[in-house]
Amino acid sequence: MRAGRRRQRVILIAAVGVLAAVLGLVLQLTGALQRVDDAGVDLRFSIRGEQAPPDELVVVGIDEPSFGALGLQWPLPRSVHADAIRALTRAGARVIVYDVQFSEQTTPFDGSRAAADAALDEDLALQDAITASKRVVLATTLVYEDGSPGVLFSDERLRKARASVGSANYDVGPTGTFRRVPYAVDGLRHVAVVASERATGERVDPGPFGDDGAWIDYAGPPGTITTVEFSDLLEGKVPSATFRDRVVVVGAAAPRLQDVHATSYGDEPMSGPEITANAISTVMRDVPLRDSPGWLDALLIVGLAGAAALAGLRRSVLLGLAPSLVLLVALVVVVQVAFAGGTVLPVAAPALALVIAALGALAVNYATVERERRRLRTEFARFVPTEVVGDLIEQMGDGSRLGGRRLYSTVMFCDLRGFTARAERLPPEMVIELLNDYLTQMSDAILDNGGTLVSYQGDGIMAVFGAPLEQPDHADRALAAARQMLDARLPRVNARVAERGMGEPFTMGIGLCSGPVMSGNVGSERRLEYAAVGDTTNTAARLQGLTREAGRALLIADTTRAALTRPVPDLVAVGALEVRGRQVPAAVWTLGGTEGKGSPTGG
Repeated sequence: MRAGRRRQRVILIAAVGVLAAVLGLVLQLTGALQRVDDAGVDLRFSIRGEQAPPDELVVVGIDEPSFGALGLQWPLPRSVHADAIRALTRAGARVIVYDVQFSEQTTPFDGSRAAADAALDEDLALQDAITASKRVVLATTLVYEDGSPGVLFSDERLRKARASVGSANYDVGPTGTFRRVPYAVDGLRHVAVVASERATGERVDPGPFGDDGAWIDYAGPPGTITTVEFSDLLEGKVPSATFRDRVVVVGAAAPRLQDVHATSYGDEPMSGPEITANAISTVMRDVPLRDSPGWLDALLIVGLAGAAALAGLRRSVLLGLAPSLVLLVALVVVVQVAFAGGTVLPVAAPALALVIAALGALAVNYATVERERRRLRTEFARFVPTEVVGDLIEQMGDGSRLGGRRLYSTVMFCDLRGFTARAERLPPEMVIELLNDYLTQMSDAILDNGGTLVSYQGDGIMAVFGAPLEQPDHADRALAAARQMLDARLPRVNARVAERGMGEPFTMGIGLCSGPVMSGNVGSERRLEYAAVGDTTNTAARLQGLTREAGRALLIADTTRAALTRPVPDLVAVGALEVRGRQVPAAVWTLGGTEGKGSPTGG
């Protein structure tokens, strides 16, 4: 039966582990926990801390101070942008990424021909600057149905101007956070990809981008990448060395232009051009942050769920949950270490699978172990005091039986004199009623004093004090129980005997002996009994038998007298008695006033 219960528990915990693993895999494959994983990546950036800014990137921010210094408002005239491109070209910029949307021609300030000519001059000034530079990459968020980019110039003019165009769109998802850069959007390659190719002269492999894009490897919070003001560039306040042989990203940095966004790094929003600069740096470094392969994700989920379920086989809540907590901490550490090495591991699905498996195993253990504990509690409450049942079950640990222990205890044997002869003359139902009344009274006396009922032997009782749990005052408890049995419990039994007309009052004999006993469960898996065996037990039984000859209701071994921790004023020496199995007479004691409560007649 015990093996069957254990097998059932193992099967249930294994099922919990499998279900946790399957759930984790489904959640990972469907991307249901992507937002949690994304937030986990944000935390990993914060833990990793600020990195060295990419030396090959510079940002020129069109910020609020620039509007004040130039005395202009948005949108800036195209000729101003042309001046910026010429200034950067003269400074030796390798690539100029212009992150400003030029999707339409300049609008004339009125309907006159002069206004139309002035507007055209503005557009031509920008076109001429781009043509002369030969190193400009334009950014756009607009792609027409025919696949052409939504920029000011036609395809033919773009070719003549030697200007490249890249998409400035990012898939920010429901949170609006810029975390990934796509390889292409609506067939137009991303501006980060185009700029990287212009800067390095090498084709960018789309493989690392996947379907979701590549993680932008942010160097740090806003301002990490070298940034200069747009007005300082136009006014010649920035040394040419700042831009020489670098990729320069020009774009709106003023918050009122609404090109500031949340990123993976910190809570402070970052300007669009600095986000693009981080994306370009990421692509130029061959995408250093990459998602882990699917097989590794699956292995992580299944492994953690299985390990948590395996740990849950331990019945102890602490021993079962501790490994799972260690695994959870280890997962966090491994995820961060892998991130530092360039691999982005999932954390939500593996952690959830681990937690579900651990809690599921805990629930199974609680249901099965607690059910077993309740069964044991019910069984042991019949033999030991209620207040020590919990301690006894804890001592048993994971098993359903008590292991053998050598304890110094006091063993009690007691017998009701004359019961056998009396039973032959009484109706069966009256015999059982009398026996139950007697056993109840004596058992209560034993249990009330902290003793353990070992067995009933007809009208005889065997009990032990100080086992299976140690009791320093086991001898005192045994003597107190014997006194209560003789002075209070036996008179109650005899009063009922008199009421029912069952004959003369009963007498009884009790033997106490203290010493080492072997305590534990004995029997088969189908039937277990508690036992306390050894020479101490044999001596107690023989002393109980000698009460007949000694005419005493109670005989106490000298070892019990020596084990008493409190004085007993009415302790009386009986003398040395011949005890079967001993070579020399044994010193025996009793309590004063027990004469006549025992009987020399058999029972």
